[in-house]
Amino acid sequence: MHHVVVLVYPGIQLIDAVGPAEVFAGARSFGADYELTVASLDGAPVRSESGLSLCADRAVADVDRADTLLVAGGLGFRAACGPAAVAEVRRLAERAQRVCSVCSGAFVLAEAGLLNGRRVTTHWAAGTELGRAYPEVTVEPDRIFVRDGAVYTSAGVTAGMDLALALVEADHGVKIARTIARWLVMFLQRPGGQSQFSTRLEHPVGAGSPLRPVLDEIAADPAADHRVPSLARRVGVSERHLGRLFADQLGTTPARFVERVRVEAARGLLEDSVITVAAVSKRSGFGSPETLRRAFVRVLGVGPDDYRARFRTTERN
Repeated sequence: MHHVVVLVYPGIQLIDAVGPAEVFAGARSFGADYELTVASLDGAPVRSESGLSLCADRAVADVDRADTLLVAGGLGFRAACGPAAVAEVRRLAERAQRVCSVCSGAFVLAEAGLLNGRRVTTHWAAGTELGRAYPEVTVEPDRIFVRDGAVYTSAGVTAGMDLALALVEADHGVKIARTIARWLVMFLQRPGGQSQFSTRLEHPVGAGSPLRPVLDEIAADPAADHRVPSLARRVGVSERHLGRLFADQLGTTPARFVERVRVEAARGLLEDSVITVAAVSKRSGFGSPETLRRAFVRVLGVGPDDYRARFRTTERN
């Protein structure tokens, strides 16, 4: 029996705990060998951000072992960063096969020293704070979830369910994971490398910025000529100055921004049409299927054929 322990505390976001728990419970309904324990700091029920309370099975100090330890997130995460709670997290982590967090639960793992030298993610709004508070941690703030060795971290809210589905897939195979996704009416089991938000929305600029018209053009027609010389001419600046504008206002390069927008366009075509990958690559501006494949792997961590297969498999199960 694989023992999953979900650590909760006052001020959790309820779905950070309940969402993954429902995935594991669903897997158990289809024959998976999960035993689920909800542990609070003192064994008492915890009141969530929404005001709803969640009962705990026992105090975390009374938990003997955890094959999978998952720390939920929420605005009350600092309560779980106290010395006593962190010591219990370290104790269980030493014996666990894997350690996971959802949203700001990553702060608890970081406080326990479990994220040092690792790549992690958290809710996009907390990424900067996490990186500043724990400089030995490499934060990838726009990922759905990240695996680094036996440590898994996810973004907030529903991303915890994506993480749980990935764990079920690793334990029991893709078919049962997709079956659960369909059972829970989750349209897609998202790959961990998928961005938490749209590239265009991730980088808003004011109407007065010289980049605003160009960004709108890129989003409206990803397949057009968006090479740096062409963009610089449209903005009316040198290529070097264009690079500085992108770095200062968007924190990226023109080429990377264009690539991300094109990947989003290709994702939409793969999800909503049956045209070939070659046609998708042409319409989204990549030119060739191989260029599209490399960009997908860089940005999403999965190839276009596998990405499309996730939709098809989910729909058929």
